[in-house]
Amino acid sequence: MATLQIYQVLEQTASKRHKQQKIEFLQTNESWALKDVLRGTYDDTVRWNLPVGAPPYTAAPEHSHPSSLLRENKNFGYFAVGGPDMPNYKRERVFIAILEGVHPKDAEIVINMVNKKPLDGISKPIVEEAFPGLILSAD
Repeated sequence: MATLQIYQVLEQTASKRHKQQKIEFLQTNESWALKDVLRGTYDDTVRWNLPVGAPPYTAAPEHSHPSSLLRENKNFGYFAVGGPDMPNYKRERVFIAILEGVHPKDAEIVINMVNKKPLDGISKPIVEEAFPGLILSAD
């Protein structure tokens, strides 16, 4: 069975009608990249050291993008508050390089993650039930 891209997992999860189906689909397609996106989106303790909004970038062609979030998620630590110390221009350049290298739908997911925009059809309680302990409380 081929590994689905992150946007495919999220789209197919959102299309499920029942909560339990969504949870099972997320668990079946578990990857570090998926969990990083879910945590980066819903965990209030994860804060991003990037400007709000979408940066100017040129999206990769849908049919031939050179990378994927399954590889690029390891770089998310550069963008988190408390991550490696680097000049803002360099951090933003790395961020744009990721956006330009992954599938355009995955790039939108990363931008939404950094802006803490909830995923369509996937709520925080669903993520918490699918992956217990993934999302920490800010309390």
